[in-house]
Amino acid sequence: MTTLITNAKLINPEAGTVTSGAVLIRAGVIAEVFASPDPQLSTDTVPTNARIDAGGKYLAPGLVDIGVKICEPGERHKESYGSAGQAAAAGGVTTIVTRPDTTPAVDTPETLEFVRRRANEAAPVHVLPMAALTKGRNGREMTEIGFLMDAGAVAFTDCDSVVRDTKVLSRAMTYARALGALVVGHPQEPILSQGAATTSGKFASLRGLPAVTPMAERMGLDRDIALVEMTGVRYHADQITTMRALPSLQRAKTNGFDVTAGISMHHLTLNEFDVADYRTFFKVKPPLRSEDDRQAVVEAVKTGLIDVIGSFHTPQDEESKRLPFEEAASGAVGLETMLPVLMRLYHSGDLDLPTLFRALSLNPAKRLGLDSGRLAKGAPADLVLFDPDKPIILDRFRLRSKSKNTPFDGARLQGKVLQTFVSGTSVYRSA
Repeated sequence: MTTLITNAKLINPEAGTVTSGAVLIRAGVIAEVFASPDPQLSTDTVPTNARIDAGGKYLAPGLVDIGVKICEPGERHKESYGSAGQAAAAGGVTTIVTRPDTTPAVDTPETLEFVRRRANEAAPVHVLPMAALTKGRNGREMTEIGFLMDAGAVAFTDCDSVVRDTKVLSRAMTYARALGALVVGHPQEPILSQGAATTSGKFASLRGLPAVTPMAERMGLDRDIALVEMTGVRYHADQITTMRALPSLQRAKTNGFDVTAGISMHHLTLNEFDVADYRTFFKVKPPLRSEDDRQAVVEAVKTGLIDVIGSFHTPQDEESKRLPFEEAASGAVGLETMLPVLMRLYHSGDLDLPTLFRALSLNPAKRLGLDSGRLAKGAPADLVLFDPDKPIILDRFRLRSKSKNTPFDGARLQGKVLQTFVSGTSVYRSA
């Protein structure tokens, strides 16, 4: 198949540029990137019906979303690979990297094979599974990392179930280092953060909610970095959300450790006051932070200290959320809402589009060793065409996810995905 997308504004996160141009897609890859918005190609080369006029809208590499929870196996009523794949396509996400915190956990090659088969059958986007670092995510015995890698695992994580036994974690990291595996950690001191629903401070005290100090994140990160120094493993911190943790991250990078870090869309765009009067759709893990923390992590994304932005898509049904704040389940859906929500940072002048797509597409692809995330000749034609200025009012009941637990229900946003391409094939087109 051949497709020519003309009259587009091309976002190149590698070069850090936005330029007018056109892109030729052939056999699932980008065959050419033109500096002219309307290259004169014959109809023999590109038939008329294979030309798409972008109308001056923005074309960028598709989003690579690390840390997506799909509730198969075990809780298919919350989210399936089919519904998540449709939500991803509508949100411009062309690759979803799934978490192993399912029921049961993805901790054996057999379970991983089931996940891959279901994903390939049902999802219109690329699905790459992560596997558990320890059996059952219980932190007592490491999984068969080598066998799981052979079965297709791209990284290993126990998600928010922090491994408390440092000896078990060090052995798992040592084994992962020998195999070149990527370990994804959740930087939290597990005792301090246990049962927390908010970040400690005046707001938490006024609401009478159990809280965790921001230092718990710093302490968890410091421990993980010490183990990285000891073992030499490739390490990615799933979410760095506080200014207290940033100096530790900076030191690790300055010292040359193979360390990267991510953050969620929610911690970049919301703060603790959004919880207001116990609004459980705003309960996420880690909990929302102070405005000072939010501004600090936005600046860290801008400078490249924080490498990756993810949705941390966590579907929860109504019964899990319609509870008192302390008892309600944590998490929010984000596959379909991530791009329009993050346009808030673009319109506020905090982050430009190349910087956003560096963190949304290029950096996560590089961390996983993928060729995608680039707008360059020879790269996979995983692309998103979007209008950053299109006003929308988000209606959670129109989301394609089975679960509707978004904190942005009713929010006025600017930004709309117009079309999504996976390997050169259009998998979504807005009405």
